[in-house]
Amino acid sequence: MSEPTTPAISRMHHFAFTVRDLEASIAWYQRVFQATVVNGDLPHYGREWTGYANLVLEPRTGVAVGLHHNEANQGEEFDEIRTGLDHISLQVEGRDGLEAWAAWLDELGVAHSGIQSQTKPFVYSTIVFRDIDNIQLEFVAVDA
Repeated sequence: MSEPTTPAISRMHHFAFTVRDLEASIAWYQRVFQATVVNGDLPHYGREWTGYANLVLEPRTGVAVGLHHNEANQGEEFDEIRTGLDHISLQVEGRDGLEAWAAWLDELGVAHSGIQSQTKPFVYSTIVFRDIDNIQLEFVAVDA
């Protein structure tokens, strides 16, 4: 008898965040990622009464970022010490990719960590930065 096989995942479709100010977050993601906005509001599945989301699309990969307005949001910053999301990491091609993103973030005035290199548990380099709700985002290049 053969081992069961996990069904395939073809790629990441989207990630989603609850934000304090939907319009300001849309503008930030448009500026940083040159994202385009998908027209129309999307409901919170199973909690439609709590608010809605808008999607922005990163144009080169098609990855969507869902930005959620929630009626009960009290305006606090994101804090990864609570249960839930810690950060999102987006892979880029090599050190050249990281250098290009560092330069782009500098041009936009977006604070970031600079390129940080690690050798354990494998060789990789990252740039860490935060959106306007304090959500940590990261670019990573493996073997760089």
